Amino acid sequence: MAVQIVFETHALSDDNERGLATGWLPGRLSERGRALARELGERGATDGLAAVFTSDLCRAVETVELAFSGSGLPVLADWRFRECDYGSLNGATAAQVHGERRRYLTLPYPGGESWEQAIHRAGRFLGDLPAR
Repeated sequence: MAVQIVFETHALSDDNERGLATGWLPGRLSERGRALARELGERGATDGLAAVFTSDLCRAVETVELAFSGSGLPVLADWRFRECDYGSLNGATAAQVHGERRRYLTLPYPGGESWEQAIHRAGRFLGDLPAR
């Protein structure tokens, strides 16, 4: 039996609304983000999910708690699902961080990681999934 993986991003954060790229900073969901997280739970209720894996960053955990609390699904937080570490640019404006995204595909952000490194980090999770 094949394992199907569904990816969702965290819901809208206060930083998103202010035009900031939170990166590895915790962040919090905005009021609209909390409503969107609850909608995610409503959509996911009939998807036949077996488990929920989330980043350990606050905005992602908050999304999952609002979406899936009371569902009985196991929820596992894993740091490997964090977004790209923008290093000294964590918390900078999204325009600053993403304006030069091509530059950081393989070159790490100052004090952080490259997008390639972030993808490799998240991909290591797949090897830890049990065979079904």
